[in-house]
Amino acid sequence: MPYTVDTAQDGCYEGTSVLINKFDVRDEEALSKIEAMVVPAKAAMWEANPQMATFDFAHYRAIHRWLFSDLYEWAGQVRTIDLAKKGTTFCPAKDIDRVAHAVFRRLQEQSYFIGLQKPAFVKQLTDFYQRTNELHPFREGNGRTQRLFLSQLCRHAGYKMDFSRVDTDLLMIATIQAAQGTDQLLQQVIEDAIQQDE
Repeated sequence: MPYTVDTAQDGCYEGTSVLINKFDVRDEEALSKIEAMVVPAKAAMWEANPQMATFDFAHYRAIHRWLFSDLYEWAGQVRTIDLAKKGTTFCPAKDIDRVAHAVFRRLQEQSYFIGLQKPAFVKQLTDFYQRTNELHPFREGNGRTQRLFLSQLCRHAGYKMDFSRVDTDLLMIATIQAAQGTDQLLQQVIEDAIQQDE
């Protein structure tokens, strides 16, 4: 679903909601098909051989750049416009760097959740999921970047997060509820997707 943005400055082709892209594709469905081919392949490559393991905001941005650099000039760059989606307003663009610093510093201070038993791990991961979702630092591709980062973070902490086990509609509902202050469903969705890494 498209974001709510000021169409006068949203980086789309004039008169459309299609993001300006390296393929110069001006049809939303056609661009989605290209993304559906390129991005999962790039994600699989990162999963097999992560290019970074610092678990800071630079790492988060590097994942976005890796996933989307074949599509968009601005891949890996922090958005410069404000975004909202399905009633959720994300971090104002002017505050992203400051908020990101706080979110990722806290992750570091918590030792990247290493050594936590599953209930505590799920609780901390749910909170981190919420914070990075609220941050929403990119113009597009936030969810895919977030999932790849979380998957790598889980492996680093001795767990496995299997997003193929997640009902995407339920995850969206849970994410919206969490943005409104109720995170029980999100915590349950995450718990169901987490297993001890073997």
